[in-house]
Amino acid sequence: MQVSSDIRQARKRREQDVDVSARKRSRTNARLDQKKDQESEIPLLESRILESRKHYNDIVILLDITRDAQSENKRDILAAVALCRVFCTLMAAGSLSKSKDVSESELTVVRWLIEKLKEFYASLLRHMDGNDVSRQTAALTLIMRLLKEEATHLHVSDHEIWSKNLFSGIIAALLKSATANMVATMFLEQYVEKYDDIRYYFFARVGDIFSSSVSDTQINNALSVLATMQPMPEKTEGFPICFLSPTSKTKKRQDIYSRTSCMKQAQRAWMGIIRQKLTKAQRKGILEAMPVHIAPWFLKTELLMDFLTDSFNVGGSTSLMALAGLFYLIQNKNLDYPQFYLKLYSLLDENILHSKHRSRFFRLLDTFLSSTHLPAALVASFIKRLSRLCLYAPPSGIVVVVPWVYNLLKNHPTCTFMIHRTAELPVAGEGWGDPFRMQEPDPMETDAIESSLWEIETLRSHYHPNVAAIAKIVSEQFTKHAYNIEDFLDHSYATMLDAELSKSLKCAPEIEYHIPKKIFTQPDTNTGNENSLLLKLWGFV
Repeated sequence: MQVSSDIRQARKRREQDVDVSARKRSRTNARLDQKKDQESEIPLLESRILESRKHYNDIVILLDITRDAQSENKRDILAAVALCRVFCTLMAAGSLSKSKDVSESELTVVRWLIEKLKEFYASLLRHMDGNDVSRQTAALTLIMRLLKEEATHLHVSDHEIWSKNLFSGIIAALLKSATANMVATMFLEQYVEKYDDIRYYFFARVGDIFSSSVSDTQINNALSVLATMQPMPEKTEGFPICFLSPTSKTKKRQDIYSRTSCMKQAQRAWMGIIRQKLTKAQRKGILEAMPVHIAPWFLKTELLMDFLTDSFNVGGSTSLMALAGLFYLIQNKNLDYPQFYLKLYSLLDENILHSKHRSRFFRLLDTFLSSTHLPAALVASFIKRLSRLCLYAPPSGIVVVVPWVYNLLKNHPTCTFMIHRTAELPVAGEGWGDPFRMQEPDPMETDAIESSLWEIETLRSHYHPNVAAIAKIVSEQFTKHAYNIEDFLDHSYATMLDAELSKSLKCAPEIEYHIPKKIFTQPDTNTGNENSLLLKLWGFV
């Protein structure tokens, strides 16, 4: 009896398991069928709307689906694409145009459709404000497509379309979103850099946004977007390339898309950004992009003077980057800035050869002093001051200065008197001395040209053999045309030590003839051992 009861219970459990699995399969199949029905519902609604006007209320159903931004199967995107096709078709058929001879009922339908189009725009802008890149990209593409159809079939001027809040909403969404970089890059490549009208109004809307205080996220996004834009070519041939076909009213206004007009808007946008409360990282980002991506957009480069001067006062590497921007404006935009070399000279303090930005500084310094038309007194001050700083600089910094001094002496033969002068001029009340005034802030008033490079001569006795060897190049014949500074910039204690350790020795250096068993040995009367050399030189208590 017990066996038959166990068999019945086992059979009952198997039947229950079969029922459970069957119910799971049925629920799964029901969900799949529901998903298929939902996906097939959207094309059905689209076709119904386009078949007859009596199905226009299906637009409301599609609008409700587009508002569901949390759907896993992206039904909202499918519905948005279908609605875009619907409105494009209706605009092409004239269903959204207000004619004079239409009845009141027809006009009511047109107004209703226009209202639903505005709701659709609002739904797409909400997708733009989100953080889903696929939804943002789809929404941006659909909005631009609808704007083009609206200008083509509803006979709205391009100025009205670009000036409405919809385009401003696109720019604001790109600057506020945490995923703005990917979508903004697509917007730049496909629209802003290809079409002159979009470029013009893009800068105009950015200027409007930054006319007041904004968040750090908006500043960072604006810098990542605008700092990658290439400047417009100086010569443009033919008519502007426009995204929206100009109407008869706007053909006369095509000059607003010219290079000059676009640069005015870009200049206004950049001025709005640099007037914000910038962090140190944001300021550095602007300074780094200044020569290539910012300054070429300015018609009045003197507007950048205050920003660059304030950046120089920050100190550190920011000062170097500010001077690089000033030098670009002086060299390429004919900017008059008499205090440039005065500010550059002020950076030569006791910390510059110890700084982690030393390599970058010498690259810029080599560029700033590359002109052979600079006054000899000015060049001599830079040579003398850096030579003086070498006296308490690390070896990795000295090996950069000496070749740099060699190159300057080669380019400015007038300064070579500094290496041939063997006696110093008398200083009043002190006998013979160095006439160079180290504390003088003006490089034209230091009297460095009357001094000598005794500091370089002193380096020939430096404890480091590499420094002593390279210091000899100034006292030898100047047969080499110039040294490549890049070969000396990346030296450090570690690299110089590795270079010494990697040298192959022909024989081991002799330290002591007899290898001692102890470092400190006391005299032993039995063996006759005397004090070791260390004990003879130093006394230990």
